[in-house]
Amino acid sequence: MSEREHDLVIVGGGPVGAALAIALSGSGYDVLLLEARPQLDAAGDGRTLAMSYGSRLTLQRLGAWTRVEPATPIRSIHVSQRVGFGRALLAAEDVGLPALGYVVSYGRLQKALSEALATSGTTLHADASVDDIELSADRVAIRFRRGDEKHALRARLLVIADGGASLGKRAGAAIKVRDYRQEAIVATVATSKLHGHRAFERFTGDGPVALLPFEKRYALVWTATPEAAARITGLDDRSFLQRLQTHFGDRAGRFLSVAARARFPLALKYAANPVLPRSVLLGNAAQALHPIAGQGFNLGLRDAWELADLLLHRDDRDPGSATCLAAYRSARRLDRLGGIAVTDSLVRIFSNDFAPLRAARGAGLALLDIAPPVKRAFMQRMIFGAGL
Repeated sequence: MSEREHDLVIVGGGPVGAALAIALSGSGYDVLLLEARPQLDAAGDGRTLAMSYGSRLTLQRLGAWTRVEPATPIRSIHVSQRVGFGRALLAAEDVGLPALGYVVSYGRLQKALSEALATSGTTLHADASVDDIELSADRVAIRFRRGDEKHALRARLLVIADGGASLGKRAGAAIKVRDYRQEAIVATVATSKLHGHRAFERFTGDGPVALLPFEKRYALVWTATPEAAARITGLDDRSFLQRLQTHFGDRAGRFLSVAARARFPLALKYAANPVLPRSVLLGNAAQALHPIAGQGFNLGLRDAWELADLLLHRDDRDPGSATCLAAYRSARRLDRLGGIAVTDSLVRIFSNDFAPLRAARGAGLALLDIAPPVKRAFMQRMIFGAGL
């Protein structure tokens, strides 16, 4: 059994874990990345991902954005509610930006980061499954396997970015869970109207329905109760499109075709404290959010950038020291807890048909639309996070 010590070990080579490793390129830190998949390149992954303009700037700093393009810009978002008044139109020009965000293929994003990672100086072990970790005040002991080979190593800092919070829980993190009793139906749909780089967010009693411009089509995120989601995904394509047309309306035109349908459960999962002795949770391992506000990836990328920036500017060069991790926790507290609270509040406020609340949120949407300072503040919070 081989054994070695590293400055940082990152578990999870998805976009957030890879971004952290790339950001530390040239830092002098000895970085090892452990990835359970046989390879990082996920070019065949057809999922879509919404990122903010702020995330684009981060990817540019990492030298990965040119590899991500072409990405479909979101230049405006039309927000409304079904069976109720009130709507808001959020436009990039309101905040002086070329786009509010972008919709990209997850596979393209992962491929771009994998290519950047290959020149970062990071050591990558793919097909590596972590069996056990042991935290202490001065080092983290990690045992993992690659095929039939068992390995043991130590790290001054363990970064848990495995996406599912499973390793974080095994490490002792208190994971809070709120089951929304909702599922997301995702697909790509073609419509009779050109999208014009406009996204739609429509709130219904069962949850939001979002249409995000993606290439010449839309990426659909349709929230429903688990029972309704099972029925909807069981429909043939024609019946599915008819049901969607009735549920969403005709703002995007007629729905003509659908592809790549899938569904998954929705819940809020977050670590009460993302920092443990000599270890930190990042991205979805730290907080997995409802897609209602499209904040999950953006928040995780800001986690990675902030941690890398902190490590690059510390004098003591001990990445896992208690003072270093306390500084990280403090720096991320407002943005992280704010992102969790805003997303959870939107789910609670907009996923019901309670008449008085429906009137109140309609008034809120109308106010947002006619109050430019409020609109700008809200949009900047969604694009760049809190305190940035």
